[in-house]
Amino acid sequence: MLELRPNCECCDKDLPPAATEARICSYECTFCADCVDNILHNVCPNCGGGFVPRPIRPVGEYRQGDSLAISPAGTKRRHLRFTLDEVAAFSVTLRETPPEQR
Repeated sequence: MLELRPNCECCDKDLPPAATEARICSYECTFCADCVDNILHNVCPNCGGGFVPRPIRPVGEYRQGDSLAISPAGTKRRHLRFTLDEVAAFSVTLRETPPEQR
């Protein structure tokens, strides 16, 4: 199950569980859509993968045991371990290659 991390790792914007602007890579690195589009250029600075919209976990328990109340979102905030200059240099090397070909 997805951790649903609480913030953008780049700009630290809050991304609550229902945030439609949250984007994740296959390792669940989490960023806001603005950073993905304008800073990262759809290149995860941690793994080099691409991003997709993060799914929204239902608040209500429509199936027994499955809901935000039963499986709450993560609370540990994460931050980039790279400088923005390092992120930009890394992005340049991969952003012209579609994620499915990286």
